[in-house]
Amino acid sequence: MNKLIFMIAMVLIAVRQLSASAATEIIISIPDQTLAVVDSGKLIARYRVSTSKFGNGDDVGSYQTPLGTLFVSGKFGDHLPAGTVIKNRAPTGEIIAVDAPNRDAIVSRVIWLRGMERQNLAAHDRCIYIHGTPEERRVGIAASFGCIRMRSGDVIALYDRVHIGMHVTISEKAIDELLPQEKPTLLSRAD
Repeated sequence: MNKLIFMIAMVLIAVRQLSASAATEIIISIPDQTLAVVDSGKLIARYRVSTSKFGNGDDVGSYQTPLGTLFVSGKFGDHLPAGTVIKNRAPTGEIIAVDAPNRDAIVSRVIWLRGMERQNLAAHDRCIYIHGTPEERRVGIAASFGCIRMRSGDVIALYDRVHIGMHVTISEKAIDELLPQEKPTLLSRAD
């Protein structure tokens, strides 16, 4: 009997964790060059990003950032030092300093995205990532070749919050339009 109760308790805990983590999502606003992490309708974190300098779309060879709903299909870079170069989703051993001249590598962490809609189905094959960049001075302006670039410290913090299967919405709307509105409570004051 105790074994049965223990197993039921473990199943309930697992279901609770799955439902809680499924509520977490990433929202990216192209016009604001901002990424937000939202959990159960509550803003958890906000970061500046850099999307494509070639605009939005998902055509192969376009170097554009895809729009719509995608999901995290892979994570690479566990425990790597900030600035570690990642090529083909594997560390090379090289570490690049922030804003090193003439260096535009993928660094620190890679969060690989897969499209869920007709408008972004090529994203995975195009290797669209959320990743670190040594060009941190350019974060906040559209400067990438299709991926979503972040400062190394920010992508490392995001990486630890992200799980495989997490939804990512990339939109042409302002971030304030995309974020859930705070619900007033009985403790809210109107004055």
